[in-house]
Amino acid sequence: MNAAPHAPQQWSSDLELITDAARAAGEKALTYFGKDPSVQWKNEGRSPVSEADFAANDILKEKLLAARPNYGWLSEETDDDEARLGCDTVFVVDPIDGTRAFIAGKDVWCVSVAVVHLGRPVAGVLYAPALDELFQATETGPALKNDAPITVGPAADPVLRIALAEDTVRLLEQGYRVGITRVAHVPSLAYRIAMVADGRIDGTVVKKNSHDWDLAAADLILERAGGALFDLAGQPLSYNRPNVSHTVLCAAAMPALPALIAASQGLEALERH
Repeated sequence: MNAAPHAPQQWSSDLELITDAARAAGEKALTYFGKDPSVQWKNEGRSPVSEADFAANDILKEKLLAARPNYGWLSEETDDDEARLGCDTVFVVDPIDGTRAFIAGKDVWCVSVAVVHLGRPVAGVLYAPALDELFQATETGPALKNDAPITVGPAADPVLRIALAEDTVRLLEQGYRVGITRVAHVPSLAYRIAMVADGRIDGTVVKKNSHDWDLAAADLILERAGGALFDLAGQPLSYNRPNVSHTVLCAAAMPALPALIAASQGLEALERH
């Protein structure tokens, strides 16, 4: 195993590194935004990928691995290399989370970069250049949005704002449904979780088949803001496994999370996020 020192100062240094790289990648992607970039389709035609995704990925890979050549690499836009499984510490990257929104000219997309150590994120950045928003966290200290601390919303709200797909609502436990307001679709999963972290919404449900790169940075940011992203067994996620896809997940402030998980047990048959 290629170990990295497990120390707060290491992760703070890594946060500076991934922040600079995410900004550079985001600014590069922004040069394509609203200009009809060329698009390919992957996963049997289900998922778009644009030239901006590849350009941002190239910047991230070059900057990050040049600075930390002993770290592993996992990115949505790079063919998976199982060598990452032999690394204690791995960069987990989505060059553009919310590619469909990006292609459509909608501004809710972001660059997602995390440092994962022994299966859990220890530094994370979400950069949404079209919104001029930067979310950051390390495993110690507060979550930040544009350098200001953020926290999840209060658990005592009488009606919770939960972001989930329309076809998901009917599968929630009936008693829980009456106490929520559904928030319409948010194109970027990572950004949606960040909205829980900064209190704009109270929770979200993630369908099956999200991936490490969608989640790792946002997971840490939410955790440091006072929330959590758990599976339906009430367990935190483990990253950098051979299989990087995940089952149904729930994100919310810690006091509100058990009820959301209990109400979501009927969602396991739904696919995608």
